[in-house]
Amino acid sequence: MSAYHVADAANLIKLDAMENPYNWPEEIQQDWLESLKSCPINRYPDPEAKELAASLRRANAIPDTASLLLGNGSDEIIQILMMALTSGSTVLAPEPGFVMYKQVALSLGLAYRGVSLLADNFELDMPAMRLAIAQTQPALIFLAYPNNPTGNLFDAEAIKEILAIAPGLVVVDEAYAPFADASFIEQLEHYPNLLVMRTVSKLGLAGLRLGFLAGAAAVLDQLHKVRLPYNINSLTQLTVGFALDHGDFLWQQTRTLREERGKVLQALQTMPEILAYPSAANFILFRTLNTPANEVFASLKSQGVLIKNLSPQAGLLVNCLRVTIGKPEENQAFLKALTHALKC
Repeated sequence: MSAYHVADAANLIKLDAMENPYNWPEEIQQDWLESLKSCPINRYPDPEAKELAASLRRANAIPDTASLLLGNGSDEIIQILMMALTSGSTVLAPEPGFVMYKQVALSLGLAYRGVSLLADNFELDMPAMRLAIAQTQPALIFLAYPNNPTGNLFDAEAIKEILAIAPGLVVVDEAYAPFADASFIEQLEHYPNLLVMRTVSKLGLAGLRLGFLAGAAAVLDQLHKVRLPYNINSLTQLTVGFALDHGDFLWQQTRTLREERGKVLQALQTMPEILAYPSAANFILFRTLNTPANEVFASLKSQGVLIKNLSPQAGLLVNCLRVTIGKPEENQAFLKALTHALKC
């Protein structure tokens, strides 16, 4: 194994981590700072984060019949889910996918099975998924929707089939839901083995480290047994609740980023030296066709632009790079630097 590496972005245009590049409006910041005065940081936080949970329900249209579990980012929720499994259990996920599914499974000594996506469009390979499910009988299946790092939405009917044939739990990871017109939250009442996981990080609150899981109470009650107490600190509880209750500016920023995504994709698709893939997230995956991705990545960085080099992961990601959608001026700087890198 190797540790999860975070690149140093000092003095660079940071387009590698799927963050919202915009800060809060000044008047919202002042109201938030005023609200922090009442935060009792000398006391332990509410262990159930009840007020925050209510805000999350309202903002995400969580059905009343579903329970919630909050985590210190989605990463902790992934860890909680796997800690609750019995020894020898199998975790299954499509690949390429979010690296933490495999990372956490291996760190806990669980069996991990990756199933390759289709090479041409990164869609689910359903014959391979059916076979892997039949062979390994996974206790836990992760499906990122949209998928990271490919950016596409898997076919909804294929996900429903997986829910029907899975012997265990199916987690639909909707980290990028603010940028996609699709969700499985409304399906929670129809599939008792469905869990929907989301985060506030991509919405613009990455520094607060908050994720949540929605699903049947019978399942989440068991997960709470391995959740550490007081895992959501008081400042995060107050600030996320405040942001969601005053969140019109966040949704406006999201709309702006979606518009910018369309412009960047259109520009990339005019470059004959690369193949850019459509995205329902706040990033775009593209493949270099003539110049090695490692060289393009190095050239971009030398020009002051940091994106994500996925080529070292090999497999379907050979010569692939991923760029986060930033502010208009950041996106233009990236496109200019990319044009230069491809000509070198």
